[in-house]
Amino acid sequence: MLTFLALALAVATLLLWYSSMSAREAAMAAGRHACARSDVQLLDETVALSGMGLSLGRNGRLRLRRHYRFEFSLDGSDRHPGELQLLGDRVISIQLKLPDGSLILPQDRG
Repeated sequence: MLTFLALALAVATLLLWYSSMSAREAAMAAGRHACARSDVQLLDETVALSGMGLSLGRNGRLRLRRHYRFEFSLDGSDRHPGELQLLGDRVISIQLKLPDGSLILPQDRG
């Protein structure tokens, strides 16, 4: 019984790790795309996981909600914070924050 529990825990850990890597790749792609659409530069070419929890998805099932932070620049000499959230593997929000408190909300162009 103990062996089965250890194996189940190992499999669950591997599945969470794989899911986290896939979500990070999705967050990176979304961050790059949002910055490109907003004509700003994604700094450090990375996003960092800053929080994780459980939320209900559209179908009523529990999903992992991941919150990522990144930085962007308007002209290459400044740094501003950006945030994005994923629910499962779906991006649900992206915000690019400016020092005056305003937000750049990336919009599709066509």
